[in-house]
Amino acid sequence: MRFGFLLAALILAGTSLARAETTIRVGWCASTISAAAAPYAVAQKMGWYAERGVKVIVTPLPGSTDCVKEVATGDLPFSVPSIEPVLIIHPQGVKAKVFYTAYQSFGYGIAVPADSPIKDFADLKGKTIGVTSMASAGVIVARSQLSEAGIDPTTQARIVVAGEGAQTAALLRSKQVDALSQFDTQYAMVENAGQKLRMLPLGKMAAYPGNGFFALESTLKDRRQDAIAVARGFAMGEIFAMANPEAAIRILYEVYPQTKPTGKDEETAVRDDTKVLRARMAHWDLASGGVTKWGESNMANFNNYIDFLVKWKIVPQKVPADEVVTNDLVDDINASFDAKKVEAAAKAYKP
Repeated sequence: MRFGFLLAALILAGTSLARAETTIRVGWCASTISAAAAPYAVAQKMGWYAERGVKVIVTPLPGSTDCVKEVATGDLPFSVPSIEPVLIIHPQGVKAKVFYTAYQSFGYGIAVPADSPIKDFADLKGKTIGVTSMASAGVIVARSQLSEAGIDPTTQARIVVAGEGAQTAALLRSKQVDALSQFDTQYAMVENAGQKLRMLPLGKMAAYPGNGFFALESTLKDRRQDAIAVARGFAMGEIFAMANPEAAIRILYEVYPQTKPTGKDEETAVRDDTKVLRARMAHWDLASGGVTKWGESNMANFNNYIDFLVKWKIVPQKVPADEVVTNDLVDDINASFDAKKVEAAAKAYKP
């Protein structure tokens, strides 16, 4: 009887723990999950989400515009878009904010084949520019860069969908597109597919912030601990990946098997995806955004970027950064883990 009682108690305890875990869907603002998702995989593998009672489901979407819409409509609690569509939807009365800046510096930009005659933005007049999707922030970036160069983005250049990775590389080689307005990890994937690229100089745009965790203000109030748990796990995953990127990629393949490339041996796949991950890591670096805490938002950088977007009529009106960005959760996120211990665990990790 005593054994039966204990067994029943264990079963009930296990059922209670399982029910306590909250499943949280987070919008991934690209159509396919890539090496840049390694922090989520690491956080899941290392149990950092589970210890906070959450299970994070990364949900692919066509681009940042969709990521913002899904949060605005309440279909997703969190997503990680770039700031442009956040600013575009804000005047419509959507009360939502970026609460964790994931990418401290600008991951977007214009790239051309390494041997292209295009040297600066003025040379893009009459050219075809490829984006991952028309919902991608790459469209907005291309239009602003063209406008700054004195080129009408609607009549003096073409913006078309070029897909991702190998598909994009093929379109460049066949001269169907002349340039790309995509982002760091996509460019690494294009180079892995055999097409060498050259970035056009970003100038002052290099300091502009990239994507960040985004949620309705009501969600941040009612589900504050969920928001902290999601961002905390991601931050720990970032630190782990920066300390041991190869291990992070191997964990990525384990947690998200669909990310493992086909047609390559494992060592080649790991090498190529580590290159993709390193491209993103450069923008995780806190120093690149002039901040000292994980997820901290540099309000001056945000305001400068907003001024740029208003100048070129990419967003309808000036919005002070603190209306769409908050650092309110940052201290709690950073206080909930020891970065040095995470880094040590990464360096000691053996697949």
